[in-house]
Amino acid sequence: MKAFPIPVTMIGPGSQPEEEVLDYMPMPQGMQTFRPPVLPEPEEVIVCREAHRVLRESLAALAEVRDVHMARSVVIGKAGAAANRSVDLAGLPAADLRLINQVLGEGEVSALVKSPGDLGLELRVQESVFAGVWRVIRSIGGVSVSDHIELGPVPEALRCAAQDDVWPQVPRWEGALPPNVQNAPLLLGEIEDHWTRWQPGHPAHVVNLTLLPMSVEDIGFLDHHLGTGRVLILSRGYGNCRITNTCMPNCWRVVYYNSQDVVILNTVEVVDLPEVALAAREDLADSHERLQDVLEWVEGA
Repeated sequence: MKAFPIPVTMIGPGSQPEEEVLDYMPMPQGMQTFRPPVLPEPEEVIVCREAHRVLRESLAALAEVRDVHMARSVVIGKAGAAANRSVDLAGLPAADLRLINQVLGEGEVSALVKSPGDLGLELRVQESVFAGVWRVIRSIGGVSVSDHIELGPVPEALRCAAQDDVWPQVPRWEGALPPNVQNAPLLLGEIEDHWTRWQPGHPAHVVNLTLLPMSVEDIGFLDHHLGTGRVLILSRGYGNCRITNTCMPNCWRVVYYNSQDVVILNTVEVVDLPEVALAAREDLADSHERLQDVLEWVEGA
């Protein structure tokens, strides 16, 4: 019998060799959600009268902030910290302060601002589990000198520090560019044009460096000319986000990481403060309701 002249080829799933395998970058797997604070036993709560007062004042202040930002005519970028309120925690007895710490807990956003040089001045900011309710502590040499709760989209001190870090002049490069620097100078011109024209209330202008043909040297050249300020903000809402101010007006570096700390998005944002660090209007309203529930439980004890 003669051999069959036409070769028989198997077809169907799994019959052909796969030369390329799709390898997707791991994306963030978990998202932070609201978790009610773990409260002490009722007999421990009832004696903390000063803590009750602080919570009542914080709730009233949060209601004022909520009403300002929920007004249709108000833009958070324009109202800024003018609508912020604060409640001082200085002199609070240890038991009352401990209750405040338990009620507030730790939210997804934190920030650090250090003084220039070796002065030892430091500002630490921690959002509570109630978005828009912030704990702001100033210290010198590790010793706290002020402690307060601030109610608002973001603490005013972060805006002020970013403004103080702005260089009086924009650095200009002269002569031949460093090796492998090609696209950064044009990109710097575009970013400068946007920060020059940006006004409070304008939407953020985002430059996605991840999608641009930027070499490592381009990124270094860009960061060198933008400068790095003293404000560091970390957001853990979905994966991790690292926000630093530059030394240019209303200009920020915003880098997103996945759960394995691999960079998935690298951007420059021209805005007074990146939205990922702000508590939105709806957050303020939700936090007011949740804080009111906690206060009712505390005072009911």
